[in-house]
Amino acid sequence: MDMYKTVVFDLDGTLLNTLEDLTDAVLYIQKKFDFPLHNIELVRQHVGNGIRKLIIRSIPDGEDNPRFEEVYQEFLDYYQKNCQVKTRAYDGIMELLKELHESNIKMAIVSNKAHGAVDELNEIYFKDYIKVAIGENEAAGIKKKPAPDSVFHALKLLGSKKEEAVYVGDSEVDRATAENAGMDCVLCSWGFRERELLEGLKPIAIIDEPKDLLKIIK
Repeated sequence: MDMYKTVVFDLDGTLLNTLEDLTDAVLYIQKKFDFPLHNIELVRQHVGNGIRKLIIRSIPDGEDNPRFEEVYQEFLDYYQKNCQVKTRAYDGIMELLKELHESNIKMAIVSNKAHGAVDELNEIYFKDYIKVAIGENEAAGIKKKPAPDSVFHALKLLGSKKEEAVYVGDSEVDRATAENAGMDCVLCSWGFRERELLEGLKPIAIIDEPKDLLKIIK
């Protein structure tokens, strides 16, 4: 198919394996505030809906906890400083982005991670290939995923049409985002969700390696 001229990527679990740094940040606040500790597999289940939702799922009583806002800010401060200690691009991602770039495919990142962290991670890993990277920024009137706002904003900045774009992610949030945006969706099996769950979401394709996306794009 030669119909896709733009790829909109999710970040965590799609381009970057951020799970260990997210887990370390969750453990940091749980230890600091003397809350029960979670393991990495539980954190894996809790990511995908933004940092605020992650904290709601990580502390007793969630948003009703009287110290919630303090905990939330402490997490943001810690994670902003430690968001790329163990984080790395998945194997094959850099090669994929290089080939897409050389084929004049436009690319963007849309994430429910805090916008500052998305900016920093994109600058560190992907700035040679990806010029548009949008994180959670509801204060600017851009609703987080699965609302399509961030996707539409990215397409506008790229000068792209949704009919010529494909969304690539790794979770039920990504599938819903693509559907809400009226875009085709490809899901990757190396991310934060089990393949069985991905199959039930019925994307146009599930890919097992980054290079598999090229068979769909080119």
